[in-house]
Amino acid sequence: RWQKVLYERQPFPDNYVDQRFLEELRKNVHARQYRYQAVVFQSGAVVQQLCSVCVFVLTWWYMDAGMLSPQGLFGAALVSSLLGYVLFDAVDGGAGRWASGRTRWADLKSTLVFTAFTYGFSPVLKTLTESISTDTIYAMSALMLLGHLIFFDYGANAAIVSSTLSLNMAIFASVCLASRLPRSLHAFVMVTFAMQIFALWPMLQKKLKARTPRCYVGVTVLFALAALAALATVSSVGAVLFASLLLAISCLCPYCLIRLQLLKDNIHGPWDEAEIKEDLSRFLM
Repeated sequence: RWQKVLYERQPFPDNYVDQRFLEELRKNVHARQYRYQAVVFQSGAVVQQLCSVCVFVLTWWYMDAGMLSPQGLFGAALVSSLLGYVLFDAVDGGAGRWASGRTRWADLKSTLVFTAFTYGFSPVLKTLTESISTDTIYAMSALMLLGHLIFFDYGANAAIVSSTLSLNMAIFASVCLASRLPRSLHAFVMVTFAMQIFALWPMLQKKLKARTPRCYVGVTVLFALAALAALATVSSVGAVLFASLLLAISCLCPYCLIRLQLLKDNIHGPWDEAEIKEDLSRFLM
């Protein structure tokens, strides 16, 4: 009788297998079963980040067109940051702050240092790209914002995810766009707003998603509606296209994912590579 071993000589060819070989065939052993509501909920992170980029670009356009003053934007950003700071601690009752050991005084010092540093270097930021054409600045900003969306941490465990790279690309795009604004004060407020919407806002959203899912869904919907309303004031066609993109990401793509799961047919069997289950750490001592 044929045995599946290599250390004994058997009267069979090396490539011989009997009818029992396919009895160990298994299909879709590690396949995950998704629920539509859960996938739609997880797509909220993508919707949030797309809306953040949309709001940032619209804010820059309003300032460049003279429809929004830097003082007004700075005041609104300051008030929203204070509210978000209070909400960040109120969501978990300060447990996250206690675990990290970071005090409010440390947060205040970091904010003051960043604000003073950015304000002091705002004239440099304003004249940093004077030798570069405007079309090149717009192209670089678009590529950087696209890279920010690609490398952003949406919660997936993948090699392409890099929160640091994503944030740096967003800040680089904000510096490029801020250099095309009229005054140094505009550049300072624009970079500060970019840090708030690309660094602080995602942190609050992640905590809301983990602690209060219903509140997270409500905030996501309101944020998307606000971005669409702001975009509609600039271009109605753009608002319709952006709304179609958000609906496709949050509704159509989850449906396609679940339908494609039915077509998955991964096979597993005795031909797979051997996996060592035993703990071999004692041999490494």
